[in-house]
Amino acid sequence: STTQQNTAAAMAHFHGQQVFIHGCDPKADSTRMILGGMNQKTIMDTLRDEGAEMVTADKVISTGFGNIRCCESGGPEPGVGCAGRGVITAIDLMETHGAYTEDLNYVFYDVLGDVVCGGFAMPIRDGKAQEVYIICSGEMMAV
Repeated sequence: STTQQNTAAAMAHFHGQQVFIHGCDPKADSTRMILGGMNQKTIMDTLRDEGAEMVTADKVISTGFGNIRCCESGGPEPGVGCAGRGVITAIDLMETHGAYTEDLNYVFYDVLGDVVCGGFAMPIRDGKAQEVYIICSGEMMAV
């Protein structure tokens, strides 16, 4: 998440790119630095609390540093369900509500490193990513 947020910030700040970060970690911490340390309500929590018909892009997208737009998928209740399924649901919902607009140069999907189910591979198989980069580092401040 640190590497992804720093890369997104550099693209927005130094290169004037329009960037969207879609956090796909059930811990929902993929956008925290971009949002100045603020926790964001997740798409899955909003679905559970308000129901699918009440979820809009405006309710789950925040704008942070460098005008970077951010959302967090979240996940199922702990110990219940598949986090990968939650990611698929959240991405599909964002597409349905037009969150990934034509003005975007980059959409980053920040996926947790300790993947335990195949659900996280589904968005890649569905063609939602043009390129995939795997970043590994044992340091908190990788970039």
